[in-house]
Amino acid sequence: MLSTTPRTTLGRSKHRGLTDREDLYAVLDAGLVCHLGVVVDGAPMVVPTGYGRIGDTLYLHGSTGATSLRGTGDVCVTVTHLDGVVLARSVFHHSLNYRSAMIYGPLRPVEEDEERLAGLRAITEQLAPGQWDAAREPTRKELAATSVLALSLAEASVKVRQGPPLDDEEDYALPIWAGVLPLHSAWGVPEADPAMTMDLDVPKHITSRIMPIR
Repeated sequence: MLSTTPRTTLGRSKHRGLTDREDLYAVLDAGLVCHLGVVVDGAPMVVPTGYGRIGDTLYLHGSTGATSLRGTGDVCVTVTHLDGVVLARSVFHHSLNYRSAMIYGPLRPVEEDEERLAGLRAITEQLAPGQWDAAREPTRKELAATSVLALSLAEASVKVRQGPPLDDEEDYALPIWAGVLPLHSAWGVPEADPAMTMDLDVPKHITSRIMPIR
């Protein structure tokens, strides 16, 4: 079960909250980009970035000189999937169908080489499964210029809204169209780097992803 803390307890629409840890994994594993919220020099900063998960740990990375990684204290990481726009009969009841996760906690700098490589692999595989084994691994110089950070999934919440609009009872008789405008994401056709010096086929681990995703 997910943790129950003052920060993860839903204040509104509590019925949309999910408490199974597998629901958290499902939201995270389906995503490509998270938003990292930090406080830097007393001011808030929210940065979109890639991520990867190994068990109950989320891995992030960035340049050792990145401003967003200089923050201290707890951070907040969110992942959101927009599945549709919910159009109601009244403006008040318009909504969104979505799946979202929110994680709180301190970022832990990863210092040990084996975990650093595992974290970077998880991030790469989250974006393109199979790519880590197909590409060149980072050199020691590149690793030295890269910060790898770990965030425990111990304190997290999941919130989901699906289905049609929920109008006031008296509004169902109004002659106004209501329903859901679904939103789907899909991969496009791979575009080769113009600087490639060889005529290479697109690898199978990439072509296998050219299909609609949710």
